[in-house]
Amino acid sequence: MSEEVAVAGGGLAGLVVARRLAEAGVDVHLYETRDTVGGRVRSRHRDGFVLDRGFQVLFTAYPAVQRELDLAALDLHTFAPGAVLCDTEAGTRSVLSDPFRDPRSAVASLRNRHVSTSDKLRTLLLREDLTSRDPSRFFTGADRSIREYLDSWGFGEGYVENFVAPFYGGITLDRSLSTSKHVFEYTFRALSEGEIAVPADGMGAITRQLAERARAAGVTIYTNEGLTSIETDRGGGSARGAGPVTFRTTETRREAQALVVATDPRSAREVTGVESIPETAKPSTTQFYALPQRDRIETGRKILLHTDGASPNVVVPLSEVAPEYAPADRELLCATFLGEASLDRDDEDLAADTRRVLSAWYPDRSFEALEPIHTDRLRFAQFAQPPGVFDDLPSVTAPDGSVYLAGDYTAWSSIQGAMESGAEAASAVLAGEPVGE
Repeated sequence: MSEEVAVAGGGLAGLVVARRLAEAGVDVHLYETRDTVGGRVRSRHRDGFVLDRGFQVLFTAYPAVQRELDLAALDLHTFAPGAVLCDTEAGTRSVLSDPFRDPRSAVASLRNRHVSTSDKLRTLLLREDLTSRDPSRFFTGADRSIREYLDSWGFGEGYVENFVAPFYGGITLDRSLSTSKHVFEYTFRALSEGEIAVPADGMGAITRQLAERARAAGVTIYTNEGLTSIETDRGGGSARGAGPVTFRTTETRREAQALVVATDPRSAREVTGVESIPETAKPSTTQFYALPQRDRIETGRKILLHTDGASPNVVVPLSEVAPEYAPADRELLCATFLGEASLDRDDEDLAADTRRVLSAWYPDRSFEALEPIHTDRLRFAQFAQPPGVFDDLPSVTAPDGSVYLAGDYTAWSSIQGAMESGAEAASAVLAGEPVGE
């Protein structure tokens, strides 16, 4: 007898769709090409350090995050709202924060000279506007770039260049702010209503929890076995849910009543033939550093934004936020570098830039002991999201027959997009002809 539903890919979307189907009584088999599940959300433990795959954080206000995860069990550590604006040329640091969520930084934010008083007031008006909207209306309607959107609100160059460019450069990997305004609106709302956090045991704890819940629901997970091709139900125009689907993995030929492809965008496009799956990538490089505790820097658990340069775009005090990320006698920081050029730079060259900016921001300190301990070069960290991109993304039912998609590329590039896509794919499978009958 064929398996009821196969899921190819053990990232966020694949684990969510698998668990939801299993909880609905479906026999689910998940195939993951690596030796562990997790996809792009993984962590390594090395010499007492927790090293995530690139710089990643969890937005606790995302609806899918609240729905799919047991946040209390993750032992979350939160960043303080706002950021520290760091000017390398002037050698200064200044705080910009949300006075409603971070009242202790209110006075420092009001005195911030990088951003005008009128722009601080506009930020509060923008916050009120976005938090009052119906969440279902985001990602619809006319689109424009983030920069054009901010211009329409009347924000000045100081606000845009000193805060939004580096901060959203970290979120969208696009310091030029040419990304769709829909991403800005949705994430700005999430930042206004929730927190930015990391689990004590690293971002990989998120996918480990999803995998545990999937197994508890009855999902069978196979590792070191990935999808290589689909032999039937590709381009045949068969009825939705009619099944079966024959496919090949790296191990054998298999059959299922339905197949959910939850692999990375390029692999999904190749095996399904769905040409609307985006393949244009946003690359980035994240470098992790150890620093002796005697040389630790105090940021107030805020991200350091590089206002007058992009190398690195931001520096993040990871172990100040989550002490579990480093051994007791050391601190862990990371820095992100944007763009294709960062992928080709050697480790010491990147570290030299980080030492240089930290020395400028903290002129009374020495950073000679800053040691690069790991570098992640991610050629496909996100798919590109220019204005209008969301009109052309594929639906979860884009493939023919009983083949479905699950991945952030059916929604938007984020943890929210991946989890929401998994939930939608599960609903689509269940809405088709009853599997196994």
